[in-house]
Amino acid sequence: MLNRYIISILSFFLFHFVIQAQNIDDIKKEIKQSIERQKVNLINTSDAIWEFAETSLLEFESSKTLMDYARKNGFKVSLGVAGIETAFTASYGQGRPIIGILGEFDANAGISQKLKPVKEARIHGAAGHGCGHNLYGSASLGAAVAIKEQIEKGNIKGTIVFYGTPAEETIFAKVWMVREGLFDDLDICLDWHPGDNIESGTQSSKALVDFRIKFYGNSSHASSDPWNGKSAVDAMELYANGLNYYREHIKPTSRIHYQIEKAGDVVNVVPDFAQIWTRLRENDKANVDILYKRALNIAKGAALMTDTDYEIKLISGIYEIQVNRTGAKIMQENLNSLGEIKYTESEIKYANTILRETGKPENGIDGKVYPLKVTLPAQGGSTDVGDVSQVVPVIRMKATTAASGGPWHSWAVVACTGMSIGHKGMIYASKALSMTMADLYKSPLLVENVKSDFLENRKYDKYDPRILPGPPTLD
Repeated sequence: MLNRYIISILSFFLFHFVIQAQNIDDIKKEIKQSIERQKVNLINTSDAIWEFAETSLLEFESSKTLMDYARKNGFKVSLGVAGIETAFTASYGQGRPIIGILGEFDANAGISQKLKPVKEARIHGAAGHGCGHNLYGSASLGAAVAIKEQIEKGNIKGTIVFYGTPAEETIFAKVWMVREGLFDDLDICLDWHPGDNIESGTQSSKALVDFRIKFYGNSSHASSDPWNGKSAVDAMELYANGLNYYREHIKPTSRIHYQIEKAGDVVNVVPDFAQIWTRLRENDKANVDILYKRALNIAKGAALMTDTDYEIKLISGIYEIQVNRTGAKIMQENLNSLGEIKYTESEIKYANTILRETGKPENGIDGKVYPLKVTLPAQGGSTDVGDVSQVVPVIRMKATTAASGGPWHSWAVVACTGMSIGHKGMIYASKALSMTMADLYKSPLLVENVKSDFLENRKYDKYDPRILPGPPTLD
């Protein structure tokens, strides 16, 4: 009798386990169908943003295009969040879990490119999507719509929030959004980025600080009375030289970049003004602070040597990404389920032409799914997703949208992000993101495990955003 009772109980739990498994499989099937139904609209949305190619804080048409799509699909949209005209949120549902998904849409200045595998500007001197953000926001919003449909059907419960996040390429607007508490109510946030392979997010990013230095001197005739002048450009050059000498004494993980923005007007006048934009990177915020302190002293020394005045203005600063390997494993299962992206012979030829034109090996396009990688010290760039990851667990992924091994932030990527190579990666990412969110909505245990990972690996006791009071500006 007892054995019969035990068998009955085990059968009951086995039955419900199978039902749950079938349920999530059915949901994921419907999600993939949703993304396929949205495919034309998502491509049109992405291509429109590709053509707008709007740079940081000027993404008015791009932002509007995404908001219109969100409203059309039943989302409640809030525009101008965190005091930023092009930032917005779009939400649907109620209750927990509350899951967010990030979407960027700004372009890179000066790399306009036609949809051709050889370098040719579409609009001379204009911007282009050399980081694939036209695909980024579109894929994420498509995933949010697929989840919204499941909430609407009653298959899952909770809230989905899409974040329209501008200005990632320059001043890092997410930092302002984090400071305003826009992510505080989330249980988990999802993120992806265009790339040249497919992998779950197991790597961190470099922290950085951005600042602008203005040197002020006195003008005079460069030949008849140069002794009456104090050259702001001399000060700037000494500052830049100081940074370059400092390079020998920094860690291999450090990065120093600068851009001379203003250096006099004519050759026969001692310039009374010069301006330089500096960016310093390291693997974490603490080590960035070491670089920053030295750079400020170098600027002070340059001003003393030239008897000029100087002014330093912080532009922005961002944290490194806190990796969540528990979430990465959930994402990996869905990438494995989707499998690799297939490409046509013409797409591979297109990619190889780009690689040949840029002096890279002709490796075509890499559509394979890579296994979960060991987390290593940060090797790549920086992102304000790092700040989001300091206040909420972030699950990340990358999808192939460009030629394998080609130069990023260049015309070579712009040439791919507005055509089928980019489109395929966008649709793939949209499916992977929404499938991973479905797992989280259906399993409170997974949500708690991801949140536990976040708390256990938290590096900083307090998040302190490195930005000035008020909204971001381009000045």
